[in-house]
Amino acid sequence: MTEREPAFLRATRTSYDTMAPDYAAFSREELAAKPVERSVVAAFAELAAAHGLPVADVGCGTGRVTAHLHGLGLGLDVFGIDLSPGMLAVAREEHPGLRFEEGSMLGLDVPDGSLGGLLAWYSTIHVPDEELPRAFAEFHRVLAPGAPVQLGFQAGDEPLRLTEGLGHEVSLVFHRRQPERMAALLRAAGLEVRTVLWKERETEGPFPERAPQGFVLARRPIVSGGCDDGDTSTTD
Repeated sequence: MTEREPAFLRATRTSYDTMAPDYAAFSREELAAKPVERSVVAAFAELAAAHGLPVADVGCGTGRVTAHLHGLGLGLDVFGIDLSPGMLAVAREEHPGLRFEEGSMLGLDVPDGSLGGLLAWYSTIHVPDEELPRAFAEFHRVLAPGAPVQLGFQAGDEPLRLTEGLGHEVSLVFHRRQPERMAALLRAAGLEVRTVLWKERETEGPFPERAPQGFVLARRPIVSGGCDDGDTSTTD
């Protein structure tokens, strides 16, 4: 028997399919306008590049951040995964040299331990609380030992529900979460948290924000016969 798809996946897919071209036009220059976010993505990319393995942009949307990672000059073999065929169609049209696949973070079609990095850039925001452990378990499964995972999300405690977006009828829930809470969930999934950041919301410029922003960097632990490379203890 095929597992029934959760309702939030259907609603999210349909909403982004509906507004894909307009979303692409609206968000195309967003990362270029946000130096803090670019620095977070750049740090993740440098850590991922050290592994020499493919890097997945999970919830890639129209591929703008996938293309940014590819253009950093680090030699990343980056590809995008998204739930929405409409968003993927835009991504393939705008970035024909990159690979984009349809899929869900709740069940990634990626071999165990095969990724040198995983970026979930504002893509966990539509995942209900009860499904986050399942998603983070998938992140742990697909990452190689030591490979990083970077989350970006709106910070807060109350969700935002939208029935209209860019002039289209949608049904989207934006789950705002505290960075330390996200870090705790990653730890519970067996991942090792490395950095937790909070950024106050931007109120100026072309992309004002409704809420503060959170960023959490973690990695799949390195298992060895001795101590982890994060252990800096010494013997006098």
